[in-house]
Amino acid sequence: MSINFKNIFFLSIFLIGCSDNPLNSPYSENTTGENILYSSFQERPKHLDPVRSYSSNEYAFLAQIYEPLFQYHYLKKPYELIPLTASKLPDIKYLNNELKITKNYNEVQYTKYILNIKKGILYQNHPAFYKENGNYYYHALSNKDLANINTLKDFKKESTRELIADDYIYQIKRLADNSNHSPIAGVMQEYILGFNEYKEKLSNLENQNSKDKIDFMKVNQISGIKKIDNYTFSIILKKQYPQFVYWLAMPFFSPMPWEADLFYNQKILKNKNITLNWYPIGTGPFKLTENNPNLRMVLKKNENFRGEVYPSLKDKIENKKLISINKEKVIPFIDKAIFSLEKEQIPRWNKFLQGYYDNSGIASDNYDQAVSLDSSGDISLTEELESKGIHLSMATAASTYYIGFNMLDNTVGGNSVRSKYLRQAISLAIDYEEYISIFTNGRGIVAQSPIPPGIFGYQDGIKKYNQTLFNMNNQRLVKKTIRDAKLLMKKAGYENGIDINTGKPLVLYFEATGAGADTYSFLNWLRKQFKKIDIQLVTRVTDYNRFQEKMINGTGQIFQWGWNADYPDPENFLFLLYSKNGKVNYSGENAANYNSEAFDELFIKMKNMKNSPRREKIIDKMLSIIQEDCPWIWGFHPKSFSLSHGWVQNVESNLMANNTLKYKKISIKEREGNIKIWNKANFTLLYVLLFLFISLIVSVFIMIKKKDKEKAYD
Repeated sequence: MSINFKNIFFLSIFLIGCSDNPLNSPYSENTTGENILYSSFQERPKHLDPVRSYSSNEYAFLAQIYEPLFQYHYLKKPYELIPLTASKLPDIKYLNNELKITKNYNEVQYTKYILNIKKGILYQNHPAFYKENGNYYYHALSNKDLANINTLKDFKKESTRELIADDYIYQIKRLADNSNHSPIAGVMQEYILGFNEYKEKLSNLENQNSKDKIDFMKVNQISGIKKIDNYTFSIILKKQYPQFVYWLAMPFFSPMPWEADLFYNQKILKNKNITLNWYPIGTGPFKLTENNPNLRMVLKKNENFRGEVYPSLKDKIENKKLISINKEKVIPFIDKAIFSLEKEQIPRWNKFLQGYYDNSGIASDNYDQAVSLDSSGDISLTEELESKGIHLSMATAASTYYIGFNMLDNTVGGNSVRSKYLRQAISLAIDYEEYISIFTNGRGIVAQSPIPPGIFGYQDGIKKYNQTLFNMNNQRLVKKTIRDAKLLMKKAGYENGIDINTGKPLVLYFEATGAGADTYSFLNWLRKQFKKIDIQLVTRVTDYNRFQEKMINGTGQIFQWGWNADYPDPENFLFLLYSKNGKVNYSGENAANYNSEAFDELFIKMKNMKNSPRREKIIDKMLSIIQEDCPWIWGFHPKSFSLSHGWVQNVESNLMANNTLKYKKISIKEREGNIKIWNKANFTLLYVLLFLFISLIVSVFIMIKKKDKEKAYD
């Protein structure tokens, strides 16, 4: 047999180098030239039914599919609500005891919202809408019908219909259904007229028909909600509540077609996991075409979407209607978005740097590789990322993180002067500037109160600040000293950390969750903070369920927690310290169980007011009360850092808006060109190995030939 090694070598080189496509692409199918945004997610969205969902990782998908009545303007700060499916902002009427309109403020008992929706809005195509001979084709399925059906895609026939007012009313009824476990049902029954009565009626019907799904179309209406026509309905509130319009911009109030609800509630479909939690249905710009949470989630453009125009800062509201400046920039700009599951930080970060993900957050492990501080202390991208054309977006989140005291505790709680001085001393000892530097890579600002930047009533630390903990020195905010903290300890009867009543060292307990190096580094740091004022801190680490149990029962002493804004209003933060929201007594969000009559009285006055100088004065008084009482150690407001490649356009920081995918635009050629450059295969090592391999073969062949010759001579 004759072997031409020269031909083998050149053939191998040819086969290796014949394609300039990257060999390390994580995407199996060829998507070259397609208008797709690529991103990632870390954990499976548990609820994709808007009646139940209350998590940011779920909203990342839900908000692209479902459309409530209103949305936040993408570009404007402070945050501004604008119509989405609504044709205009709500008309608000004030009613007396007899539910008649009144202009006399003293007679006002109820508030009526009149809501109008746009005509011609269509749902995505869905089998629940398909009819034959006037009957719904898939509403009475049998085992035989589902023989070859395992996902929603397997249904061959589908249709659509127009969005109407009934769909919004139907969803509000679903909020009242105990079997849906909506987390906002308790809030809504406080405000919507007749909601609680309807809730109780549904509960009785469920007890009578435990095996059957209730048809909300056949159950009497909620007394405070009325359909006026196909595109208009009204909601009556039992009291004034200006923040209600913000709720109408949340996925909870997305429309739900009754056809889809009854379709999905067929037991035979539930057994195959074909449910609303798995396959959402909406009028939004995208629909979920692939839900494989262990691999990827795919959103594809809704072919029935009416189209919006890209917003402008010049947009304005006139007569409650949105006047858009842009006329031709129709969104969405992309055709598809692919979200891949990435549980680990390193592969997620590497794929972003390779160009396979269009955007990324910045994990602590990658912080130094991503950003640096200049001589002025300003944050900027590293040279490596700048050279790749990557952009950095920064925004302070409408969130707050704090350390709380259990005000029911005998040592750190209560309204005594002694416990108040102790809390003030501890608040002075905790150095949150240091915390932000060590544990968040500088991504945060020290809090003066619960209210974060961008929310009415925020104290910026310049004009207004926490006077219990800070002094203004030459127009510079300076925190009071450890010496001041030790003087407070002495006033509290704990000089040098010794309880004057017992003669024993003061020992306090911190409830913690989590595990790993980060948790224990934080706890070590925290113990050192308390040690500054001679307090011994014992840390008790448990799992989150046990921690929750301690908080509910009030057995914890000191803890750490946080809050993200549901809507941009100070009421959404100050209610965290309202006594009637106490965690122990009322199962509310006041985890500190703080109780102040003066604060409560002002909160009731403030919560339903519109933003005004009068409201600001009340908020200032409320803040001065809690700043002196110190039920929390005012921690920090986190800064959100996000990265995107230069080929991603229309990237704006809007931390209240969730439906932002429709605004993103991709330069496909730029992305593909950079991916080829950044992931160009280096075959040098392969060439060397191939050369060595061929040399070895040749050597063996020569040795065999040589031995054959020697045998021939023998």
